[in-house]
Amino acid sequence: MRISAYREKDFWVFSVVDNGVGISKEDQKNIFTIFNRVKKHDDNEGTGVGLAHVEKIVHLHNGTIWVDSQEGVGSSFYFKLKA
Repeated sequence: MRISAYREKDFWVFSVVDNGVGISKEDQKNIFTIFNRVKKHDDNEGTGVGLAHVEKIVHLHNGTIWVDSQEGVGSSFYFKLKA
């Protein structure tokens, strides 16, 4: 896992990168929905609330959050907050 941040004009952009199982394009549409879990990986632990909570916190700070992921390679999660 790698965590980093950089300044972009009046914002800070944070990234959290992992080398996990990755998320398909289809599943990326719903990963921030509470209790949503990727069916293919149901054997992994989790309740499906973590990313929903992260999204809510980012939005409470007037920020944005998104993911870039490739199955079998890993995921990069980004969130952007006003400096």
